[in-house]
Amino acid sequence: MTATTLAAAELMTAGQGILAADESVTTMDARLRLAGVRPGPDSRRAYREMLITTPGLHRGISGVILCDETFRQRLADGRAFPEALAERGIVPGIKVDTGAKPLAGSPGETVTEGLDGLRARLAGYRELGARFAKWRAVIRIGGARPSWPALHANAHALARYTWLCHEEGLVPIVEPEVLMEGAHGPGYCQDVTSAALLVTFGELRDAGVALDALVLKPNMVVPGADCPELVPPEVVAEQTMAALRCVVPAEVAGIAFLSGGQSPARATANLAAIRRLAAPWPVTFSFGRALVDPALATWHGDPSRVAAGQQALANRVACNVAALLGSYAPILEPSYVLA
Repeated sequence: MTATTLAAAELMTAGQGILAADESVTTMDARLRLAGVRPGPDSRRAYREMLITTPGLHRGISGVILCDETFRQRLADGRAFPEALAERGIVPGIKVDTGAKPLAGSPGETVTEGLDGLRARLAGYRELGARFAKWRAVIRIGGARPSWPALHANAHALARYTWLCHEEGLVPIVEPEVLMEGAHGPGYCQDVTSAALLVTFGELRDAGVALDALVLKPNMVVPGADCPELVPPEVVAEQTMAALRCVVPAEVAGIAFLSGGQSPARATANLAAIRRLAAPWPVTFSFGRALVDPALATWHGDPSRVAAGQQALANRVACNVAALLGSYAPILEPSYVLA
C-alpha cells in the first residue's frame, strides 16, 4: 500500500468521521453575524479554535478540513492549527478550490476553479502539515439543469485535482455535490446524483488515478429544500445507496457523506439508515453545519461559553458516531457523549 492509500484508510477509521470547518471568509462571517458574533479574522480564529480543542474530539473525528486562512493561523497558545490537530491524533486537511464561478455557455451553472497554480499550493500545504485536501464541485438542479457540459466540466476539474493531490502525496476528497436548493423530489435527485457520479468516475478512470487513495464526499439523495414531500430515512438510505452502488467502484477508499443543508438531527437519522445497508466501501460522515451549528449557537462569541459550545459539538459528533455504530436513536440524542 502507498502512503496515500494508508492515509485514506486512516481518514476512514471505523466509528469516526470528518469535520468540515472550511467555510470561506464570506460564508463564515455571515454565519457569525447571524449568531450575534462580530465577524472578522479574530472571531473566525476563536471559533475554529473552540472547535478543534474540544475535549475528546479525536474519539469521533479522524480529520478536520480547514480553509487557507485558518490553516495559517495559530491558537492562542501559539501552535499552528495543523500542528494542534496532529498532536490530538486528528489528520489536518485543507480546502484547495477557489470556489464556483459561472460556466461559459451554461447560464445558471458553475464550474469550480482553482487549478491554476494548484501543484505549488498543494506542496506548500503539505509542508505546513496537510495530509489531505478537498475540492467541491457544485451541481445545481432544476429545469434543464444540470447540463452535460456542466457535469463534464466539473468532473474534469475533479480528476485533474485528484491527480495533483496524488503527485504531492495528499489524499484527495472528491466532492460532487448536488445541491438541495429547489423543489425537486428525491427521484430527480437520485437521477442527477447518479449522472454526476457517472461522469465524475468516468473522468477519474480516464485520468488513471488510484481509486483506493481517494475519498468520495457525495450528497445524500434527499428532496429539494422547497419540496413538500416528506421522505423517511429508510427511503433516503435506499435511494442514496442505489445511486452510489451502480456507479462508485468498490476499490474507492471510502464514502464520507456531506450534510448539504439538512438539519443536524435529520442528517444523523439519514446517516444511521444508510449505515444499516450493506456497502462495498467504508461509509462515514463529513459534516459541516450539521455538526457545528449547535456549537456556534451555544458559544455565540462569549469566551465564558467556550466549554458549552464544545459540549454541543461533542454531542453532535457522538450522535453521528452512534449512527455509524448502529446504536443511534433520536430520543437518546441528549445522552450521547464522546467516550
